[in-house]
Amino acid sequence: GWGSQSSKVHIHHSTWLHFPGHNLRWILTFILLFVLVCEIAEGIVSDGVSESRHLHLYMPAGMAFLAAITSVVYYHNIETSNFPKLLIALLFYWTLAFITKTIKFVKFCDNGVGFSQLRFCLTGLLVVLYGMLLAVEINVIRVRRYVFFKTPKEVKPPEDLQDLGVRFLQPFVNLLSKGTYWWMNTFIKTAHKKPIDLKTIGKLPIAMRALTNYIRLNEAFEAQKNKRPSSPQGSRSIWRALCCAFGRPLLLSSTFRILADLLGFTGPLCISGIVHNVGKGNNTIRPQTKILGVFFISSQEFLSNAYVLAVLLFFALLLQRTFLQASYYVAIETGINLRGAI
Repeated sequence: GWGSQSSKVHIHHSTWLHFPGHNLRWILTFILLFVLVCEIAEGIVSDGVSESRHLHLYMPAGMAFLAAITSVVYYHNIETSNFPKLLIALLFYWTLAFITKTIKFVKFCDNGVGFSQLRFCLTGLLVVLYGMLLAVEINVIRVRRYVFFKTPKEVKPPEDLQDLGVRFLQPFVNLLSKGTYWWMNTFIKTAHKKPIDLKTIGKLPIAMRALTNYIRLNEAFEAQKNKRPSSPQGSRSIWRALCCAFGRPLLLSSTFRILADLLGFTGPLCISGIVHNVGKGNNTIRPQTKILGVFFISSQEFLSNAYVLAVLLFFALLLQRTFLQASYYVAIETGINLRGAI
């Protein structure tokens, strides 16, 4: 009850994203999880070449990995339920994580650990990530005014979520559901049981309707006319209006495609490294740096491990397909909106 700040407006979907910066938070959490996986792998590889076992090299990173997953699940539930005061728990967690990682980073600096050691770089990245997540949490407090302010900011759900007929939820779900199209499971289950019709599909969101996109294109076209009143109106003016009205999503689609193509080089490089290491017949690294009683490996030594390259190959292919599908989706959706506007 203390945390509740439910809206007076009744909505028919539990996907409403209330808090600012949720996309940035999900991106930072995904990067955090990847860096923590690298830290766990680095600890295991470093511990493997030691004569005695050092659980502190990878156990804290494993616990931090579980904590990061718990944090994003916790955040998603309190965001869709609109319980902003319960975010204080995450505020404390990010603060403590940032302070402890900063202390560890300073300790490395004092003992002469530098950029040539992978553990130093990973710790620095974690300090930056925890600091950015802490800044996102503080920004939610500042914008929503839900803890230290007498009058918290009231938010209203989008009109589409108040309409029972709108079931296309792609613009309103979190980043993980967008990337995996998890929200479409309801359609898939319904289509598996019986043929779907227009009533099952529901109405288009306001942003995808022809009238909305016509107004958007017409405003861009009129703005072009006002900028160049003396220039003749023709196909060039229409192209400028189209680029102004729909250029941003097309640029986003192109960015996703470029990232997917760049990740396509990761597969051959990883396979080449795996074959090279297997061909040598000895996958044991010989680290030269030993500080504070434990070995510190470099990035080159870390990437010479065939198991590490196999895991990197898996993540690279997964990310490549995700970016590729996102590129297709944005391009197709923008094409539909553009045709509707014309």
